Amino acid sequence: MRSAIVALTGIAGGLLLFAIFVFAIGQQPLVVLATIAEGAFASSFAWQNTLLRAAPLILAGLAVAIPAQVGLVVIGGEGALALGGLAAAAFGLAAAQAGASPAVVIIVAGVAGMLGGSLVLALAGALRAWRGMNETIASLLIAYIAIAIFNHLVDGPLRDPASLNKPSTAPLPDAAMVGPMPGTDVHWGLAAGVVAAVLAQMLVSRTTLGFAMRVAGGNARAARLVGLPVPALLVAACAIGGACAGLAGAIEVLAVHGSANASLLAGFGYTGILVAFIARQQPLAVVPVAVLLGGIAAAGSLLQRRLDLPDATTLVLQGLLFVAILAAEALHGRIDWRLRPLGLRQARVAAADAAPVTAAGAAPATATATDGGPR
Repeated sequence: MRSAIVALTGIAGGLLLFAIFVFAIGQQPLVVLATIAEGAFASSFAWQNTLLRAAPLILAGLAVAIPAQVGLVVIGGEGALALGGLAAAAFGLAAAQAGASPAVVIIVAGVAGMLGGSLVLALAGALRAWRGMNETIASLLIAYIAIAIFNHLVDGPLRDPASLNKPSTAPLPDAAMVGPMPGTDVHWGLAAGVVAAVLAQMLVSRTTLGFAMRVAGGNARAARLVGLPVPALLVAACAIGGACAGLAGAIEVLAVHGSANASLLAGFGYTGILVAFIARQQPLAVVPVAVLLGGIAAAGSLLQRRLDLPDATTLVLQGLLFVAILAAEALHGRIDWRLRPLGLRQARVAAADAAPVTAAGAAPATATATDGGPR
């Protein structure tokens, strides 16, 4: 309940701030918000565009939500997604050139993407576990390095000579591409993201490993005292989160782009931070939040066409939502802290009011015992 209140308060605050911003630039807030809703959810085409954008956001959100179970704030999902996509493109192409079947190519590319992303965030977890480095800073710096490696390899050793204006790796065979789900234009990556969210929720809430993660996240010292391997849990949580981000990159290669290129660096990893924070780090809640933010991003083109607003207007809304969520969390914690002494005082008053009744009820028994017992 507390998480839902914080999330809803933050969303409402973010929308209010966005309305003020829209009014300040000379637009009507209700018209802009209605246009965003229309561009995101008003038609089957809008829904499919929204779900296409939500697919990588689900996995990117899990890359933040899973490490959060052990108390870590890991924000390097963009780097994990980039190297995951690059690994998927390179190993998938190698498998295809070796004569593997399309199904094997897809499996090899997916596993390679997960391993590539896992290594990126596992390194951040290892630096926190064994060197005491702040995981937020470490993961962000590692993401910059990963993106630089991605750009170097795509522009250099792995570049397809046929890619002239837009450097990219050699394309995967058409037969090895992930197609759309039946009756839609939405690829199977959406289903993979939903399944990953369900499995992550089960891991966190229904398994011994998930319980150990939550104990380590709640009180690392107590976890050590009861014998839990806290450093290994930190690294494992980051590795699982990185695997989710790497899978997002692999799916973008296998279902959308067909190769690794600069289009992979679309900011999905950074938006995943906002997804996880609004979802209050709950893996299953990541799915609807990703759909919401995917819809906001999908509505950018309609804002351009109808209201002559830049596509970046949706980024302003996302940023304001993030700030509002953080403010709601801080204010809610401050209110809890200030009300806690009041609750203690009320409990003491209630105990004091009950004390005379208890004493009066006990007096006859004491007197009887003093008189020598019942007659």
